[in-house]
Amino acid sequence: MADSRNDAVVVIGLGRFGGSLALELARRGTEVLAIDSRAKIVQSMAGRLTHVVAADSTDLEALRQLGVADFHRAVVAIGTHLESSILTTSLLAELEVDDIWAKAISREHGRILQRVGAHHVILPEHDMGERVAHLLNGRMLDFMQVDDDFALAKTRPPRQYVGVPLGQTNLRRKHGVTVVCVKSPGEEFTYAGADTVLTYGDVIVIAGRTGQVERFADLP
Repeated sequence: MADSRNDAVVVIGLGRFGGSLALELARRGTEVLAIDSRAKIVQSMAGRLTHVVAADSTDLEALRQLGVADFHRAVVAIGTHLESSILTTSLLAELEVDDIWAKAISREHGRILQRVGAHHVILPEHDMGERVAHLLNGRMLDFMQVDDDFALAKTRPPRQYVGVPLGQTNLRRKHGVTVVCVKSPGEEFTYAGADTVLTYGDVIVIAGRTGQVERFADLP
């Protein structure tokens, strides 16, 4: 591994989530140290990741020997083994890793992870369930919650705002949302401005409070 590890990431736990994360980081050029306690999993990833090690992440000395304390960022992707997840997270905090991300299988699990040192908690099943619910129940083409009460959504423009320059619609005052960008048929996304005129074939990305985004996306 390189001497400077500010941009490198330790990924601990190579199940579906952790394995996919490690491979995607590596594909993007990020240096990854992948750790899993299961030799079979490590062997299967050896040809796909440069640095993949079989080790017990609940063993502080093992983490020290792997140089984990030298890394700026770490992800604990252990989901189902709660004790291992919590202990590994606490050991990373003891090693003073600056930026610890940890996967949780419930909000209660997430709160414990935060108490023992996680800076960010990931709830992939919950987040995906919430996203799919939004897509199933409305006219949204995509949805992303970016904060507790702020979201981005990809949708079609409501009929009443087709053919009108955005600067004349007062969308933010009326609905509390902003059209961030627009994609016309056969073209790429471009930033929306006051002079942008939406058409029926357009796809738009809107931003705003979650409830306001939901209501606007449901307009006919």
